[in-house]
Amino acid sequence: MDNRFTDIIQIIKQSRSNAIKAVNAELINLYWNIGEFISKKIEKSEWGDTVVKELANYIQQTEPDIKGFSDKNI
Repeated sequence: MDNRFTDIIQIIKQSRSNAIKAVNAELINLYWNIGEFISKKIEKSEWGDTVVKELANYIQQTEPDIKGFSDKNI
């Protein structure tokens, strides 16, 4: 193994790790915002209790490329 490049490999791995952490943080923020939005709508009686399942079905039907938004995930 060529030891000249180990520092560069470490930089690459660290950047990848940082990117994954940033994406995960943004996904958590996204789910939090969706949950907050839905909760407020239900609180104001604008939406009913079945809205999460309806939303999941709507996303699946209208945006099939968007994954990870089943009724259990939302």
